[in-house]
Amino acid sequence: MNQRPGNQLFDAYFTTRDMREVFCDQGRVQAMLDFEAALARAEARVGLIPQTAVASIEAACRAEHYDFAALGEAIATAGNSAIPLVKALGKQIAKSDAEAERYVHVGATSQDVMDTGLVLQLRRALELIDADLAQLGETLATQAWRYVATPMAGRTWLQHATPVTLGMKIAGWLGAVTRSHQRLLELKPRLLVLQFGGASGTLAALGEQAMPIAEALAAELQLALPEQPWHTQRDRLVEFGAVLGLIAGSLGKLGRDISLLMQTEAGEVFEPSAPGKGGSSTMPHKRNPVGAAVLIGAATRVPGLLSTLFSAMPQEHERSLGLWHAEWETLPEICCLVSGSLQQALLVADGLEVDAMRMTRNLDLTQGLVLAEAVSIVLAQRVGRDTAHHLLEQCCKRAVAEQRHLRAVLGDEPQVTAELSDAELDRLLDPAHYLGQAHTWVERAVAEHFALIA
Repeated sequence: MNQRPGNQLFDAYFTTRDMREVFCDQGRVQAMLDFEAALARAEARVGLIPQTAVASIEAACRAEHYDFAALGEAIATAGNSAIPLVKALGKQIAKSDAEAERYVHVGATSQDVMDTGLVLQLRRALELIDADLAQLGETLATQAWRYVATPMAGRTWLQHATPVTLGMKIAGWLGAVTRSHQRLLELKPRLLVLQFGGASGTLAALGEQAMPIAEALAAELQLALPEQPWHTQRDRLVEFGAVLGLIAGSLGKLGRDISLLMQTEAGEVFEPSAPGKGGSSTMPHKRNPVGAAVLIGAATRVPGLLSTLFSAMPQEHERSLGLWHAEWETLPEICCLVSGSLQQALLVADGLEVDAMRMTRNLDLTQGLVLAEAVSIVLAQRVGRDTAHHLLEQCCKRAVAEQRHLRAVLGDEPQVTAELSDAELDRLLDPAHYLGQAHTWVERAVAEHFALIA
């Protein structure tokens, strides 16, 4: 059957095809049917239902047998997607095996079907995100080493500060990616668990066979069996959403940095160019940071969606009214936005275009002022901190007022030349000699990435 149309105009920009397929109508329905097929196998394994019923149930557990539009209309009356799907599944089975139809969905409740189906979808989503994070980390590690010694202006409060390196900036992005990758690995055992509790979470309908069936069902689906059903304990899902929010925010930081570095006034680092990419409908010269826009857009949208998940946590008693419903489209949408952000980050990181000469020219925009600290620190060791700071402050003011390079002003200042030689001043005012531990930070960030994936 044809699924209802998706958000096809914007999907290619804000998400990925693979992730949208995980959460499309067919993906949702198939995940729930996978639960029903596994439940039949588990119950047959422990002898609750006849083994002869399993094949007919499994044969009907294929999403292409169902009319998604009809299911959608039925949800409006039923209140969830599992109720009409289980009814439709029973009818599908009865067409070929009326006896087997009696053994569908035995002991389960609608939320068991939907939550476990969601976990199966999230497992696939996790695989996609995990793979993209690993690839992004690899790319950023390569780029960090490539530009480990490329000086550029550090910027604090959007103003030039002391020099850094592009490699160090990229290593900052890499560190955030590595930590998010680690968080995903740590939460997997908590997230990838079975939901199976029956009407009120006790599995009373299955009697003494409840635990053997639950264990068999978890094994069939290759999920862990949690300490108890979690129908109204939603911390697992919210934790996953929160980590995705951190990923979106970290990628937003990357996008923000790139967009600022692409500004005409900076012109230091650019997204990769391509025909028709980043153009304007009216200005032929434009080269807009269209990839960075996705990263910033996702970082802006995901927190609002995440707040819905947090708001939906205080669910009533053993089954929630409305709060559970608020989750259904929220977490999938977060997954889709993060997948799109990761895809754009991969494209940007892999094809970074760097103008090192422009970086050098920009470093000199203040005519040496960004290296005043370097001179002050050395001079302080010879004349004292307060004296050195006051002297450099006056020289900086004079350089600005006279529109001269700080090196020239310092060379004319007797109190400075009495302590520092021309060679020392030249070295102190060379950005390449005032990069501190930039190389070390890159080395450590790259090592941490490779330690995680080893």
